[in-house]
Amino acid sequence: MTLMYLAFATTLATFVGGMFALRHKDKFHIILGFSAGAVIGLAFFDLLPESITLGGMYYPVSYIAWAIAGGFISYMILDRIFIKDSHDHHGHTDHETLENPMRGSVRASSLILHSVLDGICIGFGFQLSPAIGTLIAIGVLGHDFSDGINTVQAVLHSNFSKRQILYWLIADSLAPLLGIGVTLCFHIPEKILGLILAVFCGFFIYIGASDLVPESYHNHPKWLTTAMTVFGAGFVFILIHLIG
Repeated sequence: MTLMYLAFATTLATFVGGMFALRHKDKFHIILGFSAGAVIGLAFFDLLPESITLGGMYYPVSYIAWAIAGGFISYMILDRIFIKDSHDHHGHTDHETLENPMRGSVRASSLILHSVLDGICIGFGFQLSPAIGTLIAIGVLGHDFSDGINTVQAVLHSNFSKRQILYWLIADSLAPLLGIGVTLCFHIPEKILGLILAVFCGFFIYIGASDLVPESYHNHPKWLTTAMTVFGAGFVFILIHLIG
């Protein structure tokens, strides 16, 4: 019963975060700055140490580094493929109207897959013990709100309608439930999960450093934007370390 309540709590937290982003688009540079910091913080303070902890028991640390680099490079290649059509005839980019929808879809899909992994971690935690599963779920809740913000941001400039954006948000909100359901069917070896987390770490480093940070500052080059990026990273860091 506890698992069910926590599963629905993760869904609610993600959805509320996404709706917050949709309702406050006039302050989007602040949201985007926070989102950039949260994604980078998630990569360095959560995915990186978890991938080393899980994968390091089976592989040299260099293998984990290769998986992170592979995730970064593969996402960069996909991003460059999908961004090539987002420029106008004068060589400038209009993020509000011309960004290739496929690019936003790839970004949102990576966040949804990460949310599925969140659910898998919760489910496997409960397989070990309810106490461990509950602690993991609390940690997931800590960044699910920003996950919802990040998912909306990922598709907001890709010419999707509000209804389509809502569909992406609902998909991300339900993703942890899917992950938990997966754990009820079979067991994923820790050594594979460690490498998967490393690949997603590379994804998120690219999304944050090469996409969200430059875009947020370009749209609103103020100290407040930078401060919100630092705050986003610090927020994730504090949550992770408070939960331990």
